[in-house]
Amino acid sequence: MDRRLFIVAAVIGFHVLGLWALQAGLLRRAVELVVPVTVMAELIEPPQPLVAPEPTPPKPQPAPKPVAPVQRTVKQAPMPLAVPDPAPVPEAPTGVVSAPPEPQPAVTEPVAAAPVAPPAPPKVELPSSDASYLNNPPPPYPQMSKRLREQGRVVVRVHISTDGIATRAEVQKSSGFPRLDETAVQTVLRWRYVPGKRAGVPEAMSYLIPIDFRLED
Repeated sequence: MDRRLFIVAAVIGFHVLGLWALQAGLLRRAVELVVPVTVMAELIEPPQPLVAPEPTPPKPQPAPKPVAPVQRTVKQAPMPLAVPDPAPVPEAPTGVVSAPPEPQPAVTEPVAAAPVAPPAPPKVELPSSDASYLNNPPPPYPQMSKRLREQGRVVVRVHISTDGIATRAEVQKSSGFPRLDETAVQTVLRWRYVPGKRAGVPEAMSYLIPIDFRLED
């Protein structure tokens, strides 16, 4: 019993002594004496990162030199010379001469028939005003045109019916004077005519009548 009390008292005494030593700084001095300063610095200093060494660049390889192509000379064998044979071969085939082919008769193509000529157009007879039995008087000369010395030719287109009557008339070519043109138109409208015919049959048609107006000196 006394031994246990002694152990407990010793432990409590050590704890009290340790607390007093910490407060007085004795424990720190004891540690500095036991552990060297360099070891403490190594323990305190953090470890440095490891730096990998830079790789050495490979040395450039020299470019290969071009190899010149090897030229090969091919020698051609000499061609054999043809030697004429003085004697023909007895079994050589002989040419056969054939008779020329007989001439073929010429084939004559049928001659095309000549085209049939179209029928002739029917005969056309133009009207006429020159028949003596018609008794057509000459156109009168206007007095004013005589005084003014107007003269010239008038061409009139007149339409004649199958009865020989002028149904209408118009100036085709003027004389240059209206009085002479009007006199010519009125004259042909009063005349009688032989009607025009086609294939002998009377037919109404138009034709041109020239009328001259000339002054006598």
